[in-house]
Amino acid sequence: MAEETRQDGTGMRAAVREVYGPTDLSAQPMFAGGFINFGYWRGVDLGLPLGEAERVRSQEDLYRRVLDSAGLPQEPVVLEVGCGLGMGCAVTLREYGPTAVTGLDIHPEQLRRARETHAELLRAERGRLRFVQGAAERMPFGDGEFDAVLSVEAAQHFPDLAAFAAETARVLRPDGRAAVTSFFTVDDVPGRPEELATLLPTFADGLDIARPVAALADAFTAAGLADVRVESIGADVWPGWDLWLSRWWAADTWPRNFRRAYEGRVLDYFVVTAHRP
Repeated sequence: MAEETRQDGTGMRAAVREVYGPTDLSAQPMFAGGFINFGYWRGVDLGLPLGEAERVRSQEDLYRRVLDSAGLPQEPVVLEVGCGLGMGCAVTLREYGPTAVTGLDIHPEQLRRARETHAELLRAERGRLRFVQGAAERMPFGDGEFDAVLSVEAAQHFPDLAAFAAETARVLRPDGRAAVTSFFTVDDVPGRPEELATLLPTFADGLDIARPVAALADAFTAAGLADVRVESIGADVWPGWDLWLSRWWAADTWPRNFRRAYEGRVLDYFVVTAHRP
């Protein structure tokens, strides 16, 4: 097994361990405010100069887009899988009136940073917010603990979507909701992984895994979830993300290939929702 795809005892792959550990992607300037996502830019005027405030808003708005898509009940118990620094957990707690929010992440360094970042909030909320270590494919929770399972730009790292879907179905209560957003290939045409590996080093080094969005939708269905829906939101992600990247990278550099992959109908950004009957 290649080094970039080798997993440690927790199931964490080497590229994930490096990027979210020593490299600390959350500290990079393109991910302002501690969030680590490409952003949902519908509410941002891309014709005006972009600053950190607009960038942070785009990342918060991606969480709002997913939370709204989930169709949360009143006072839900919410799990975020791949929570990173927990910035989305804080948005959920602040704006959506949950009974409790749990952030799950496989990386111990991310959880350490999350607990440090939100130390005051953890104290103030007295148990409404917690951060737990665990893999998306082996969630350390009992059956039916949550009203909603969310994941924002993390599923591209999950080695086993079928196991993630099965665990999502298991930890959801009856009529619980799942909402996942991330980037996937638009189809399963042979050669897509190789095509993306040529365009984007994150696919070449094993950080991101090239899979069609249908793989997640089918996994949810196979796990017993119902009303599985797939929606492209790429038109509100890729242009803004590419414009933001232009602050640091020229048009002919590899980070700008995300938009090229989208425009070439290779890669897109999706929201996938489902519920447990």
